[in-house]
Amino acid sequence: MGLVGSPFGLKGFVKVKSLSGETDHFFRLKEVTLRQGKEEKVLEIAEIHNHGDARNASLIIRFTGIDDPNKAKDLTGAEIIANREFAAPLGEGEYYIEDLKDVEVVNGDCEVLGKIINVMDGGGGQLAEIKLLSGAVRLAPFRKEFFGEIDLKAGKAMLLEPWVIE
Repeated sequence: MGLVGSPFGLKGFVKVKSLSGETDHFFRLKEVTLRQGKEEKVLEIAEIHNHGDARNASLIIRFTGIDDPNKAKDLTGAEIIANREFAAPLGEGEYYIEDLKDVEVVNGDCEVLGKIINVMDGGGGQLAEIKLLSGAVRLAPFRKEFFGEIDLKAGKAMLLEPWVIE
């Protein structure tokens, strides 16, 4: 749902960037899971407020038990994970990153090239991180010009321009 940024103020708040660009769904949360690397912990939300203007989709959140900037700093970089029922609604052609993980990437002849292992923000947009059959990892722009049909039920995503991962 979001990423924890730097501490904010003296009471243990942290800045949070919404990955969907929306923030309303955060206000229904009572607790979230924070993931840092392979470690996960569940924290209860004590306070939550919008921060900045509507264009930057950010919040400040204070978690129960985190009451000073030093404790808040330890949360920097954590991913915020919540049950799907609290996620922002999807528009047409939008996907939750978790649903794209392990989807097979195929070429126009339906030959498997590898699997999506993550989708991340890049300088010019989102990038699909693909683990090729050889074990090598490549990045491809996650845009409709490069990815054609994505069928989550079949677990396949067609890469229209396979040269981008060669």
